[in-house]
Amino acid sequence: MVGIDARNQNIVDQKYICPVCALIIRDPVQFIGCGHRQCQTCLGNEDQREITCPRCQTKMLRTEVHLDRGFQNEMKTLLIVCSWCQWDGILDNYQNHLDESHPNRTCEYCGEQFNSTNNFNAHKVSACQKISVECLLKDFGCNERIIRANMKEHYMTEQHQKSVSKCIRQFLSHDNDRRIDTGCPRTTTESYNPDTIQFEELHGILNILVGGIEALTNDGQRLSNESLQAQITLRTLEEQLSGLKLSMEESNGFLQGVNYNLDILRQDFTSLQENINDLQCVSYDGIFIWKITNVKEKMMDAQFERQTSIYSPPFYSSPNGYKMRARLYLNGDGNARRTHLSMFFVLMRSLNDPILKFPFNYKVTFCLYDQTPAQRHIIDSFRPDIKSSSFKRPRTDMNIASGIPKFCTLEMIQQEGNPYVRDDTMFIKILVDFGDTPKTLLPYVLSLNPGLPTHVQQALIKREVERREQQQSDKQLQSPKE
Repeated sequence: MVGIDARNQNIVDQKYICPVCALIIRDPVQFIGCGHRQCQTCLGNEDQREITCPRCQTKMLRTEVHLDRGFQNEMKTLLIVCSWCQWDGILDNYQNHLDESHPNRTCEYCGEQFNSTNNFNAHKVSACQKISVECLLKDFGCNERIIRANMKEHYMTEQHQKSVSKCIRQFLSHDNDRRIDTGCPRTTTESYNPDTIQFEELHGILNILVGGIEALTNDGQRLSNESLQAQITLRTLEEQLSGLKLSMEESNGFLQGVNYNLDILRQDFTSLQENINDLQCVSYDGIFIWKITNVKEKMMDAQFERQTSIYSPPFYSSPNGYKMRARLYLNGDGNARRTHLSMFFVLMRSLNDPILKFPFNYKVTFCLYDQTPAQRHIIDSFRPDIKSSSFKRPRTDMNIASGIPKFCTLEMIQQEGNPYVRDDTMFIKILVDFGDTPKTLLPYVLSLNPGLPTHVQQALIKREVERREQQQSDKQLQSPKE
């Protein structure tokens, strides 16, 4: 803790101001040898036996410094104006006001908070590194205010060094005047006094320091001249450098133009390559088999949310039909996250949309292929909700995906040796049913060899439909006889 901060401390009688912290004295102690007073907390280290009065430099033992209770009682009626509000009153009531009205203070310089005004005052007086303070040599010409954190750098400035020199010269002049006034020659019997000997040594050291400062001043002048010459040379070099910079800027501008054009070409090439890849596997009959490679890597990307979903290439219902694609969440989406594969259908914007019928209302079937002869494919389908915006005419590149969040469990495709992921590859068939194929016929349709031409597959499906209808007819004919 330090002294007591108040707005009117500058007009309070100086006998109530601590010479150490420059605030109103808190818990006053009196130096018996000289009668001066200061804060008890500003005495310093308790282990220090000898104390020096900060006002008159009189030295005395710590035991000769006592708490002045009479003076403390006198100070209780001292008129105080609060530093942070309009409150005024006597010092005896000031601490209660601070505790009630200003319990938590924030330093306006560094932003640190304090749980009491006293700690805040102590911080401003001696600890805050961002507050500006006066130089200790302000009486010797160094009038600059310095941020406390920059004080060491200030000590090295020319202005401060000149103030140090002035301080030493005044001290030596005062010492010489004192010797002349007292009529004491430098070599008397007093020289046998240990204090006198010590003072003589200090006097000699100060003379040496003054000589050193003069030498440093001469060196500073010489360095200043050399610096001026160096600045002239530097200006010449800067002019040459400006020419080089201008030339480099012109070259950089040309290179940036070349790089910009290269970036455009790379983007065009990448886009063209993607279009070629899409065209290579495009379908125009509403049926698309999506080959997904590097399944483990893609599943890891989904689990760590680097890429939660992947899109199939676009496909079409006919050369002039709907444009579509599938979207797969390999770690699930929504409430199916981390438990199921989520399979969705996406309607895309195409050039043919103005002549197509919306909303899109055709049944969509997904089939995850079993890549073994067992052919236990995972099949599921859904019929679009025509009220959903997902199936209205697309106004952006893609509508919101819609489909089957819990298409199949992750356990089925993550277990070792499962038939659905082989050689780190899976196949998913997306079938848009424009003929309203019966649900019972879907397993047969999806079990057909994908390598057969489309017209052959359609013929086989038609034959299977006729066969099943014939079986149904035969059963109906046999029922009455039974």
